[in-house]
Amino acid sequence: MYLNNHTYYSLRYGTIAPKDLVLLVKNCSLKQLVITDINSTTACVNVAKMALKNEIKPILGVDFRQGAVQKFIALAKNNNGFVQINEYLSSFLHTENYKMPDKPKELPDCYIIYPYTKAYYPLKVNEFIGVKVSDLNHLKFSEWRFHLDKLVVLQTVSFQDKKGFNTHRLLRAIDNNTLLSKLPKTEEGNPSDMLLPLPVLEGMYAAYPELLANTQKLLDSCQLETSFLDNRPKNQDSYTNSVDLDFKLLQKLAYEGLQYRYEKIGERIFKRLEKELNIIREKQFVSYFLINWKILKYARSKQYYYVGRGSGANSIVAYLLRITDVDPIELDLYFERFINLYRSNAPDFDLDFSWRDRDDIMQYIFNRFPNTSLIAVYNTFKYRASVRELGKVFGLPKSDIDKLSTGAYNPEQLDQLAQLVLVYSEYIQGFPNYLGIHPGGILIAEKALVALQRNLYAAQRFCNGDVRYDYCRRYRFVQIRHLESARFGKNSRSSRHCSLQPPRITSH
Repeated sequence: MYLNNHTYYSLRYGTIAPKDLVLLVKNCSLKQLVITDINSTTACVNVAKMALKNEIKPILGVDFRQGAVQKFIALAKNNNGFVQINEYLSSFLHTENYKMPDKPKELPDCYIIYPYTKAYYPLKVNEFIGVKVSDLNHLKFSEWRFHLDKLVVLQTVSFQDKKGFNTHRLLRAIDNNTLLSKLPKTEEGNPSDMLLPLPVLEGMYAAYPELLANTQKLLDSCQLETSFLDNRPKNQDSYTNSVDLDFKLLQKLAYEGLQYRYEKIGERIFKRLEKELNIIREKQFVSYFLINWKILKYARSKQYYYVGRGSGANSIVAYLLRITDVDPIELDLYFERFINLYRSNAPDFDLDFSWRDRDDIMQYIFNRFPNTSLIAVYNTFKYRASVRELGKVFGLPKSDIDKLSTGAYNPEQLDQLAQLVLVYSEYIQGFPNYLGIHPGGILIAEKALVALQRNLYAAQRFCNGDVRYDYCRRYRFVQIRHLESARFGKNSRSSRHCSLQPPRITSH
């Protein structure tokens, strides 16, 4: 019955953690949960997973807004609808100073819900008007009373309780860089934007049972096929478009690497190689090795220095493919630390490049692999930064803010405002604050990322930083300044540890 629910991923607006929203819905005995964060699909996948575990039907969508002003809500009828929402949202987030339209383009697999104050007529088959409790008195005298079949209940949920609403106002003041006392009402939500027990909500709309029936019918018609929510990695399945050919290529490259890496090849090396190849095949990591090999083959063709490190150094296959330069046989390193049959999370290589070369490497990856995305990360509110932000919102002098943020104060001598700053700074600690860029993470997926994952970051093809390691395997490319000195100073200490300079390593 609730068509518009926000988590704290409605940045600097919502105040409910995703797990708390699921728990609220469960405690109210609701069978459906709609997640529609403001201009974001970040929480959709995780909320859907948690909802399914609690036998709640997830419905995914977005609350499209210009700042705090609601334009419309889009709900996905099915998986195609979720893709359409992500693509449409991305078209704005990829543009600086975007302006959200009052009406969306055609989204055939979505329901569109407009706020009652911005009602349009005539409406398309998939378009409705959302009526809040505060709109009911006006509805009695509106032309819409003759078109009840196009009206639905619109009770927004942005916070749990009064403290949540107070926190919301503080976040809105931070977002607007203004004092709390000067925050415009237009920048706030309604204090009643909370989850009410279903009988209470139905009682409020008792005079209009058609709205309740329309809302329930809309919820029932949304059907999400949830196989994409499983924990199987969504990375590119194969390098050659054939899993069998992938494995043959990996075998060929590994055995060719034996002659390159070793002067004498004994039984121990062959056994280790066959063991690793079998495990890599069984765990379905063949394409992951081949993609890394292809990227580094390009790097060597460009004479770029790089260092492969991390648990990947335990693999003889990685050593033979020249992904790393550490001989696990000589150093007696255990492959099981990198990959084993009982390890659930995926492996990853850390590849270090010079800061001058990394951008070209990344551009090559984007050009070579179609479904590629950089990873965005959420920077969260930390306690000291929260104290400073809230201190400004409450109008405290800088000297007082400095004392509070460093802990140089006597709790018994704090006034009420200072105490509020400390209380709410603790409360919002861990809330997502703004998006940033992962310093070196890249995803290479089998399908277009908008079909799989959340929120695309402005300016480039970014995937949200809430990537679970069991959801997509990462490719990490870190910029290291000392590798640049290795390029020009081949006798320096750093040059002896770079991929183009170790024993038996050539430059091509």
